[in-house]
Formats: sequence, structure tokens, C-alpha cells
Amino acid sequence: QVQLVESGGGLVQAGGSLRLSCAASGGTFGSYTMGWFRRAPGEVREFVGYIRWSGGTTSYADSVKGRFTISRDNAKKTVYLQMSSLKLEDTAVYYCAASQFAPGDNGREYVYWGQGTQVTVSS
Repeated sequence: QVQLVESGGGLVQAGGSLRLSCAASGGTFGSYTMGWFRRAPGEVREFVGYIRWSGGTTSYADSVKGRFTISRDNAKKTVYLQMSSLKLEDTAVYYCAASQFAPGDNGREYVYWGQGTQVTVSS
């Protein structure tokens, strides 16, 4: 069993920065692709980005490209989402997800999910 726990959410002003963490337990973390998704109130779940097991390949949604950066520390079994230049539209519950089968931007391809952490961007 793989368990994922997000942390680092909170309230931040527009234009500010915030770093989310996702700690994994169980499984073989270094073999998993790790993804980030978000869901705003009244909206569908949205892909944010992913990072492959090696850490050398990342992909981002156009809405966050250039502002968000995903990284991972396999020794700590943790993946990070560094968010900068935050906008009001970034307000959402952020989820991390994992799969050993090299998923892409489709949430249905991910096997394990965290509980989510709230990010609220204020003006």
C-alpha cells in the first residue's frame, strides 16, 4: 500500500509564493511518477503537472507553466510543488497522486491519491 500526505497549504497574497509537499510511505517511491492536481469549488479536477521517477522529466499545464515547478527527493520520499506568482485563480484544493505506470495528465491513470491541502490566494 502507498499512502500520500500533502502539506504546506495556506493563505497567500496574489503574487506571492508557496511550496507544497507530498510525503509518501510504502511502495517504492523512486519508481513512481508523481502528479499534482487541483480542484476549485464548482470546478472539475484539473491537471497541474507531473514528474517522472528519475526527476529529469516534468510536464505542466499551460495555466501554470513558468510559475510552478515540481521536484522530488527520492531519499526523503517527497515530491514538491513550488508555486510562484500566485493568482486568485490558483485557489483550490491541491492533491498529489502516484502511479508506477508512467501516467500523464489524466487523473484516472493515477493509482494513489493524497487527501488534499487547501491553497487560498487573496487580493
